[in-house]
Amino acid sequence: MAFLIHLLVCIFGTGSWVAINGLWVELPLLVTELPEGWYLPSYLTVVIQLANVGPFLVTLLHHFRPGCLPEVPVIFTVLSVGTVTCTLFAFLWNTTSWVLDSHHSVAFLVLTFFLALVDCTSSVTFLPFMSQLPARYLTTFFVGEGLSGLLPALVALAQGSGLTTCVSVTDTTPGPMINRTFGITQAVSRTLASDLAGTAAPTSHLESRYLPANFSPLVFFLLLSFMMVCCLVAFFLLQRQPRRWETSTEDLLSSQFSLHSIQPQDKQERGLSDPVDSGKDQGPREKPTAPLHLAHLALIYLLVAFVNALTNGVLPSVQTYSCLSYGPVPYHLSATFSSMANPLACFIAMFLPTRSLPLLGVLSVLGTAFGAYNMAMAVMSPCPLLQGHWGGKVLIVASWVLFTGCLSYVKAMLGMILRDRSRSALLWCGATVQLGSLVGALLMFPLVNVLKLFSSADFCSLQCPA
Repeated sequence: MAFLIHLLVCIFGTGSWVAINGLWVELPLLVTELPEGWYLPSYLTVVIQLANVGPFLVTLLHHFRPGCLPEVPVIFTVLSVGTVTCTLFAFLWNTTSWVLDSHHSVAFLVLTFFLALVDCTSSVTFLPFMSQLPARYLTTFFVGEGLSGLLPALVALAQGSGLTTCVSVTDTTPGPMINRTFGITQAVSRTLASDLAGTAAPTSHLESRYLPANFSPLVFFLLLSFMMVCCLVAFFLLQRQPRRWETSTEDLLSSQFSLHSIQPQDKQERGLSDPVDSGKDQGPREKPTAPLHLAHLALIYLLVAFVNALTNGVLPSVQTYSCLSYGPVPYHLSATFSSMANPLACFIAMFLPTRSLPLLGVLSVLGTAFGAYNMAMAVMSPCPLLQGHWGGKVLIVASWVLFTGCLSYVKAMLGMILRDRSRSALLWCGATVQLGSLVGALLMFPLVNVLKLFSSADFCSLQCPA
């Protein structure tokens, strides 16, 4: 029974972000088909952040009207909307509409909003539900959340999304016109150009060209829909299990700011002990310890926001600039292996847990250092350190894997600490996750899309100084 619940919780966790993660890994193929082209990622960033209205409203309702929004029906609604939206994506992703004198992917952006609404709202509904299970299952949930990034990445790799090859391109300039041809027509182009204008021999250079995908986006989005169906079935089966595991009956967000939200009788039931509450004269002893508890709680939430800002907002915005200068292979390896590092870190947290804030702080600093290296390589794009050398490729892949692994472990353990506190703390944890991700994305959007501080280049034609 324990293994079955672990399996169901893991599948349930994959539904948290599998849809939006699937969109991101499919982008290299979508940008070649949709009219927005490479502006599409900036559109997605804005639409996804607008969807934070979902968790914002859920949090407000639980704060001002505790108990008015039951978790189970909300989660069923969220998963059902996600499943239907993924299915609609399969058939409407390339439908365009004429807006403001040009074609735009209106259906794609509207469906993206609903998918983002599902995934963002999962942060403030899935985690509070997990408080009904013993603490050991929360780590399994984080493993599933990590798999929500890995599974779409593996499907995209099987699809061949974003794979490129270098093609020889010839430019000829007979008079004011430019005639560009590829491959075996180069000799004919030279002869025709010489006959028409008598110009000098044309020049050749290499450019990247996308390879055809092994299967279409329709199949990819149907697979995402199947993953959402599996998540919905797993949640349904979890509801059918005996409810012996329930450990909290408090309403969501009741006493959310109270330093002593766990009552003495609850502490006895959960096997917790507190020297402050165990004495007969509790009043004098509470005053010196309350600021310390408040400081610890504030530090934990601040760390949750900071870690998620880095992993969900700041660094993903520049991963292409950080990796593609080393070639398409390091980019795909860094994306895939870092996705594997997430669930692996959660597995490690399951067997080697630690609730030491100093140790988690050290791991956060270490992960931030790897993230700083990734950011530095993005700033130096298209000519980062050791560009063109195998050592640079190894370093950038290892840095992305270690960055994701360290901070994923920290996120899992911070969730465990807050789960031990109360169910309300887990809901605030989900809200803080979304807040941190929002701040990170809003910080990077103007830097990438408005100020254009990061430069890209075609890897095949890239020439960097020695």
